[in-house]
Amino acid sequence: MKQLRAFRQQTVPPWRRAVLKVGSSLIAADGGGLSTRYALGLAQFITSCHASGREIVLVSSGAVAAGRLLLKDHSHEDTSSAARQAMAALGQTQTVGLWQRLLDIPLAQVLLTHDDLRNRRRYLNARATLSELLRHRVMPVVNENDTVAVDELTLGDNDNLAAIIAALVDADMLLIATDIDGLYTADPRSNPEAEPVNEVPELNPEIMAMAGAAGSSVGTGGMRTKLEAAQKAGAAGIETILFNGRDSEVVSLLSRDLLHGTLLRTKATRLQARKYWLRHVPAVPGHIEVDAGAMRALNEEGASLLPKGILAAEGQFQRGDMVEIVGPGEHGALQSFARGISQYNAAEINRIARCHTREIKLRLGYSFGENVVHRDDLALVRELDLTTGDL
Repeated sequence: MKQLRAFRQQTVPPWRRAVLKVGSSLIAADGGGLSTRYALGLAQFITSCHASGREIVLVSSGAVAAGRLLLKDHSHEDTSSAARQAMAALGQTQTVGLWQRLLDIPLAQVLLTHDDLRNRRRYLNARATLSELLRHRVMPVVNENDTVAVDELTLGDNDNLAAIIAALVDADMLLIATDIDGLYTADPRSNPEAEPVNEVPELNPEIMAMAGAAGSSVGTGGMRTKLEAAQKAGAAGIETILFNGRDSEVVSLLSRDLLHGTLLRTKATRLQARKYWLRHVPAVPGHIEVDAGAMRALNEEGASLLPKGILAAEGQFQRGDMVEIVGPGEHGALQSFARGISQYNAAEINRIARCHTREIKLRLGYSFGENVVHRDDLALVRELDLTTGDL
C-alpha cells in the first residue's frame, strides 16, 4: 500500500459543528475489549476542537467488541443474535466509559435506532435532546441501540447513522475516522496500483464503484458504507472527510484544519437542501393562523413562530407534522405564506395561543420549548411585500 504522503495536504473547509464517527477498528483491542492506543489521539482532537469553541457529536462503534471480552468464555462459539445483543448491552457502558476517561468534558450517552429517526415525533425528541446537550457544552456519544436493533448490526450502519445525526443536529461537517488513509481508486490492501483520491467534487456511480464491500475484522462497515454516509450527508448540504484515525500525525494535523485524506464535497448547500425539503414535503390538513406582526417577523427577521403571534390552529395535526402557516392577506382573506414542522399539536396550540413563552408550561403542564415552529423548521412559500404589508 502506498504511504500516507501519497495524499496531498489540503485545508479543511470551515466548520463549527461536526459529527465524528469512530469505527470499531480504532478502539477495539486484539481478542476483544477496548484499547486507548488510537482513541487517545482522537480524544486530543476532540479536546482541541472543544477548547476552540467548536462542537462535536461523537458516534462511536465498539460496543460489541467491548462486550466480547466480558463474555470471552462464550463469544467465540456463540454468534447468535442474542449473544450479540448481550455483548452490545455490556459493551455500551464500556465504550462511553473509555471516552469519559480520555476527555475532561461532560459526556452523555444517546442510544438510537433507525426507527427512532424514521418516526417524525421521536426524530424531533432526539433532535431536541441533542440540541440541549450541545447548548450546555455536553458532548453526546451516540450509538445505535444494538440491543434492540439486531438487523443493523451486520450492515455497518453506524456510518449511515452518523450521516443521519449530522443532518439531525444541523452539522457543518461529517468526519469519519477509519483505519485506512482515505478513498483509493481500488482497495489498496489488495491492489498496489490503487491511487489516492484527495477530493471528490460530487459522488457518482463511478466513485461509488471504487469502494470495496468488505469491512474490517472487528467492525461491520466497509468503504462503501462510508461513501453511502457521505452521500446522505451531501444531500443535506454537509461535506464529509475520510481520514486515518490510526495515524497520530494525521489526527494532529486535522486539529489544525489540515487534511491528509479524502474530502467529499457536495453541490447542495445546507440551506438549499433543508428549505427544498420543507417546501415540498406533504403538509397535513390544517393550518396555524398568525397575526400581521408574526407574519412580518417570520418574513423580515427570519424569526421562529412563538405562541404570542398565533391566533388559532385549525385541523387535527399532531406534533411533528408539517403544517401551513397563514396570515392576513388582501381584503381580509387568509393566505398561506409559510410552512413548517409544528412542535405542538393543534389542540395544544389553541391552548397556548396569544400567551407569552413563559406561560406555556402553566397552561399545558409541560413544554416542548418556546417555539411552536422553529426557524430551522420553517420555509417561506410566498414572499411578503414589506413595504405595503401585502402578499
